[in-house]
This record gives sequence, C-alpha cells and structure tokens, in this order.
Amino acid sequence: MTDPIADMLTRIRNASRVRKQEVFIPFSKLKLGIVKILKKEGFIEEYEEVKPDATNKFGGLNITLKYDNNVCTISNLKRVSKPGRRVYVAKDKLLAVRNNFGISILSTSAGIMTNREAKKAGLGGEILCEIY
Repeated sequence: MTDPIADMLTRIRNASRVRKQEVFIPFSKLKLGIVKILKKEGFIEEYEEVKPDATNKFGGLNITLKYDNNVCTISNLKRVSKPGRRVYVAKDKLLAVRNNFGISILSTSAGIMTNREAKKAGLGGEILCEIY
C-alpha cells in the first residue's frame, strides 16, 4: 500500500456512505493520532485499539462513526498531501476550512494537530487532510 492515510480516509468515507456504525482500520501511530483528533473534535463517536492476535496479525482501530438524524457528522474527507505531492504550509499561511466549520490535520514538529492548534502554537507543517 503506497498511501495508508488515504486508505484510512476512504474506509471511513465508504462506511459513512453506507451508514455502517463501525469501521476497522489497520493500526499505525499516525492513524491513531488522526483518530484521536477526530474524536476530540466530535467527528466520530468512539474508537478502540485492537491488539494483535491469531486472527489479526497487526492489530488495528475500531472506529464508531457518529450520526445525527441518520446523517453522518463527517460530510467530506479530503487527502491534501499525497506521496507524490507533499503540501506544506507556514505558520502565517494557515487557512480556515469551510469558515471554521471543518478542520485541517497537520503533521508538525510538535506532533499531529489541527490547523487551529497549530496557529495557536505558531507552527506550520504538512497538511495531511481536511475534514468537514
């Protein structure tokens, strides 16, 4: 797999479109950081870390999607920085997503954070994805 973050976003997008309650994602620390932000920002209901065992060799994350009146709270997931084209932003060039109704998730020198947190901390970095 060349882009595991895009795979994660696609799994969440597909599950929300068919109104599945849960989605399983293979584990990585970067994906865990993104999922923690989604939980903190209220885009998902809950997540749990699945430990490796005989049936699941590597472990993963079970994500419970959040629905309001049978409509998923995540309306759009967009991968910004791709393996073939990395997108970086300076601390003074951080933009609001959908007039602050959405978030950008950045990889900074201080870890994974939203565009608002990065602006407060005075950090720039690689824009991983946009969610609204």
